[in-house]
Amino acid sequence: MTNIANIDLSKWQATGVETCFHDRNITPQIYAGLDGKNWSLKDYEARGGYQALRKILAQGEGQGMTPEQVIADVKASGLRGRGGAGFPTGLKWSFMPRQFPGQKYLVCNSDEGEPGTFKDRDILRYNPHIVIEGMAIAAYAMGITVGYNYIHGEIFEVYRALRGGPGRGPRGRLPGRQHPGFSNFSFQLHAHHGYGAYICGEETALLESLEGKKGQPRFKPPFPASFGLYGKPTTINNTETFAAVPWIIRNGGQAYLEVGKPNNGGTKIFSISGDVERPGNYEIPLGTPFATLLELAGGMRGGRKLKAVIPGGSSAPVLPADMMMQSTMDYDSIAKAGSMLGSGAVIVMDETRCMVTSAAAPVVLLRAGVLRPVHPVPRRHGLAVPRGRAHRPRQGPRRGPGPAELRGRQHPGPHHLRARRRRGDAGARHAQALQGRVHRDDPASPAEQGARRVVPVRRGQVAGARLIRSR
Repeated sequence: MTNIANIDLSKWQATGVETCFHDRNITPQIYAGLDGKNWSLKDYEARGGYQALRKILAQGEGQGMTPEQVIADVKASGLRGRGGAGFPTGLKWSFMPRQFPGQKYLVCNSDEGEPGTFKDRDILRYNPHIVIEGMAIAAYAMGITVGYNYIHGEIFEVYRALRGGPGRGPRGRLPGRQHPGFSNFSFQLHAHHGYGAYICGEETALLESLEGKKGQPRFKPPFPASFGLYGKPTTINNTETFAAVPWIIRNGGQAYLEVGKPNNGGTKIFSISGDVERPGNYEIPLGTPFATLLELAGGMRGGRKLKAVIPGGSSAPVLPADMMMQSTMDYDSIAKAGSMLGSGAVIVMDETRCMVTSAAAPVVLLRAGVLRPVHPVPRRHGLAVPRGRAHRPRQGPRRGPGPAELRGRQHPGPHHLRARRRRGDAGARHAQALQGRVHRDDPASPAEQGARRVVPVRRGQVAGARLIRSR
């Protein structure tokens, strides 16, 4: 594991909010050399980009790598899924049936909707080619020729960039059919965006949305490796997982494992937010103490004491300060402490935070994402449902519920596309109403201040639930 005991942290003073453009990463692999402007193909190749793809595709005696060798190298690296579950990547790739006679698919899950997570969008904005190269390597290893990158709907500018939008985009001549000796490899990559629904971050709901259906999770089994996109074998990995693959192929799986710790190889990007002086993205080796990560982020804001930490996004259990300060940032250590590393979204709370109020805040946000209508995306263009008279359905016999019936529904029914165009997003209106009920600022007498009040949640929202609020 990398020795971090000799790193001088005193030179990093708290000056403000940043994302990934700082010198406080430890042995970065994905963020290395980025300045926010060098995202193009030419810049990526200058940093050694696509050398890993050329390495595995090179032809000649003693050159190139077989698909089996690529999967074995990824297994030896100890790379685990960076999207939340932490499943071994090499093992997941080995599940793909190589002898399947039909089409197989590769999907990148860039639907980053977990509250507190903002790492994948920085990778796609400032280093998109590392994801493309990682997906191409994975496609070669599993014998796949078609891939999709499903991008969160609320970062539409990233989707446009990956599609080669005006002024920027990862276009260029990549090593492929036109490159000497590469004629046996072909991979088509398509960018696809969703509507920002939280549920589509689940892999089977993502596949449903990608097929043009309403994004709802499927029953398992069957698993995507045998019955995935369009009923074909499919492998799904997170954006950061694919971004880690080129470094492994260039330097070897063992070298990647030694950067981290056993069973937790390589670096991990942590999105740290909350009551710290310098929130942002920090790429550090797995196994780094949390105390070091907190110091990289400038320490506690205002010199206050640490009260609690959510180590892996708002879905992860909260850990108290003393337990967190004794933990290291890796999958096994955080699981042993009683939580999970998840997506790496570290939310820090100081001594002034009310834990009940802090727990209620992500509930409202998650409800807004879950209740948002998950519209089927028309396959003809892959964009949002068009608005305007030209796209309205023809008048005819009414089938299904009318406007008066739709108005009372919590979830828009089969005619949710028409309801969205006429009266806006019903799910968003419901979430705003819920937020107003939970966080209303009622005038209170001095005797009522400091008392705990119970705000009932009306029937039809969360059955039998009651949110406790303290003032």
